[in-house]
Amino acid sequence: MEPEYDPRIYFAAERTLLAWLRTGIAVLGLGFLVARFGVFLMMVRGQNVESPHVASSLIGISFVLLGASMIAAATWQHLKFSRSLPRHEFPRQYSMTFSLVISGLVATSAVLLAIYLAFSVMQLQTKSPATANGSHSTDPG
Repeated sequence: MEPEYDPRIYFAAERTLLAWLRTGIAVLGLGFLVARFGVFLMMVRGQNVESPHVASSLIGISFVLLGASMIAAATWQHLKFSRSLPRHEFPRQYSMTFSLVISGLVATSAVLLAIYLAFSVMQLQTKSPATANGSHSTDPG
């Protein structure tokens, strides 16, 4: 005799994954805001935007990476839990991979955002010494 079909256990696990996904998106959004807040303050003050606030950028990048790791860890945990469920606990005719794919894409995009933020800070740091004192490097040869 087959056990009774009850998808509530899987759906509860998926709601937990989506709650972690929502929390991770909020953390990485906060990280992006913090990373760019220094630029915003400089624009408001009318200062040169080419010299970024490294501290706010590093803190923001850390938050973006924290959000990405929260999402990745929740996705991994959900996958491990889903594999431990018996077949009769899974919902019938329901794509269980959709939430995992979306979570993986969001985590990957967050890592790419952190890389972009880091490169933009490094690029502005290499430009700022030459533009800060108004000199341009010229090749004598």
